[in-house]
Amino acid sequence: MTTLLILTYVALCIGAFKLLRIAANEWTLTTAGLGGVAIVGGVLALINYNHPFTDEARIVFSTTPMTSAVQGRVIEVPVEANMPLKTGDVLFRLDPRPFQYAVDHRRAALAEAEQGVREMKAGLDAASAAVTEAAAARDRSKQAYERYRDGNATARQTGRASPFTELDEQNRRGEYLVAEAALTVAQAQAERARLALASQINGENTSVATAEAALRKAEFELEQATVRAPTNGFVTQVALQPGMVTVPFPFMPAMVYVNTDRQFFVAAFPQAVLQRLSPQDKAEIAFDAFPGRIFQGVVERVLDTIPQGQFQPGGGLLSVEDRARTPGRAQVIIKVLDLPRGANLPAGAIGQVAVYSGRFEHVAIIRQILLRMKSWLNYLVF
Repeated sequence: MTTLLILTYVALCIGAFKLLRIAANEWTLTTAGLGGVAIVGGVLALINYNHPFTDEARIVFSTTPMTSAVQGRVIEVPVEANMPLKTGDVLFRLDPRPFQYAVDHRRAALAEAEQGVREMKAGLDAASAAVTEAAAARDRSKQAYERYRDGNATARQTGRASPFTELDEQNRRGEYLVAEAALTVAQAQAERARLALASQINGENTSVATAEAALRKAEFELEQATVRAPTNGFVTQVALQPGMVTVPFPFMPAMVYVNTDRQFFVAAFPQAVLQRLSPQDKAEIAFDAFPGRIFQGVVERVLDTIPQGQFQPGGGLLSVEDRARTPGRAQVIIKVLDLPRGANLPAGAIGQVAVYSGRFEHVAIIRQILLRMKSWLNYLVF
């Protein structure tokens, strides 16, 4: 821009000297030179600060490295390079058989767990019945033992002969103690069966919940055997072929997916003009892909961060001196208003942007002329 403005002034001076027949001497040339410094310098200061310009503008876009969530062998790649895709379209498929086998195995394990719950219920019923039976046997043996014991005790008190021998009484007592122990064992077994059946999470038996979780994981892995488009977009390079093996490793994507829903036209301006950049300011754009044409735009947002200022956890401290060598530029998102539909303007295309702040509007015409001259220069392809 500076070169164009200087050349324009030099051309005007040459024209003035020729047309007005001004003598070229040390006074006139010095006056023209000093006047040029003052005029060009003043104009540059006004327009560069109030109507900033940058030739560092580009359509940026996001890409998604596509990796499979599971390891498998590719059996189908139905996409073609640069073919428009919608969210959910199939990018490639892995051999589903290993994952289907895992699903079948987990379903069988779930059915076995559910059958085990029914068996535990039946076991609890049997254990409860065993407790009832053991309690009845204990009561009968207790009654028999008490009858023998009380009979002999009454006979001894009255001086009569004992109706039962001492051995019979001790046998009945032994039977009673055995029945008491059997009841304790039956109660413990019933409690264990009850605890096993009562082991639950979210109202479901733990063994069944474990089997269901394993089944859901296997079904998820089966679903991941088909890799689908995450958004609207396309794949610009397709090197993946059937027979290749993909692994769930983020640094080795199977293909790179270009998202067409997330594209922005970003211009980088010097930090000195940040006070003259505001949302809704008028902008003009000259794309290299459209020589001689100017498109209208508007400042959509001035980004709040400059990339050179970021820092991440590491083994060393942030050095301000190193960052000062590359101060960075303010990034501004520009919305292009009149780009024709179907324009052959690929993502990543570059351009030049001028923003008009509304101050010193009478010099904005100079910026507009210079931008159009810059656009005309795009016809020169070297």
